[in-house]
Amino acid sequence: MSVGRAASRLTEVIAGEVRTDEPMARHTTYRIGGPADLLVTCDTVTDLAEAERVLAEEGIESTVIGKGSNLLVGDAGYRGAILVLGREFKAHSVAGARITCGAGCILAYVVREAFSRGLAGMEFAVGIPGTVGGAIAMNAGTRGVWMDSVVESVTLHVPGEGLRRVAGTDIAWGYRTSGLASAGIIVEAVVMLEQGEKARIRAEMERSLQRRKATQPLGMPSAGSVFKNPPDFSAGRLIEAAGLKGTRLGGARISEVHANFIVNDGGARAADVLGLMRKIQIAVRDTHGIELEPEIRLLGSFDIA
Repeated sequence: MSVGRAASRLTEVIAGEVRTDEPMARHTTYRIGGPADLLVTCDTVTDLAEAERVLAEEGIESTVIGKGSNLLVGDAGYRGAILVLGREFKAHSVAGARITCGAGCILAYVVREAFSRGLAGMEFAVGIPGTVGGAIAMNAGTRGVWMDSVVESVTLHVPGEGLRRVAGTDIAWGYRTSGLASAGIIVEAVVMLEQGEKARIRAEMERSLQRRKATQPLGMPSAGSVFKNPPDFSAGRLIEAAGLKGTRLGGARISEVHANFIVNDGGARAADVLGLMRKIQIAVRDTHGIELEPEIRLLGSFDIA
């Protein structure tokens, strides 16, 4: 594996930017993470295909990220290439009640676009950070409404095959999953909404946003909910009942606002967050007999004692 040779080759064949030893703290909402060997911005589908080809030939592992809103990168960084979807993947268009959006579109932009055109169905997503691709990959949503309720189709880039369109009804949707991660890279989606009254849409968006503001530490760096809710239980309530609200480790703290959020108080390391996650899992297992499963994605090397 030659990172330098791969970087040189990538610079020659793609339009997007190629960086080496890129601190991942710049690319996650946690503001945590050591350096990735490579960070490659793919502005077009051709860029994406060429990047995958070069990296495979150089024997370099790669993964795609959005805005890093559900991601914890290890302090030792990531020995591989981070692919970021750039210019072409940030575009969107509207035809009637359908919005076609690139996977790199910020989800909040799509929510606002729907509202501006009087299209109902995306109100639940107000305040959810990240990109459309990331939201679809993890079937983001609230307790009662998820992305699967509006996705009509998804276009994947499949290495060695090209583009493949998948109907929303053929996607294996589940709680915090779409099953698409193993099928290819999400590059575009079509969401199907319906005409509505702007006043009602605005009111529902404001209610959703107020709920988030009241129940989540939105002003602090975090990666959202750390653990999935077990069937018939709230992970946050289980953690709170175990007496862990406000618990600190290094620069990380279990939020007093919502116990299923671990926030970066300033200078937190990935090891601090992961240490609190392990403490939570042990305490909840001992107190309630329930195993909590992480919702956030762990990436890279973690230096844990």
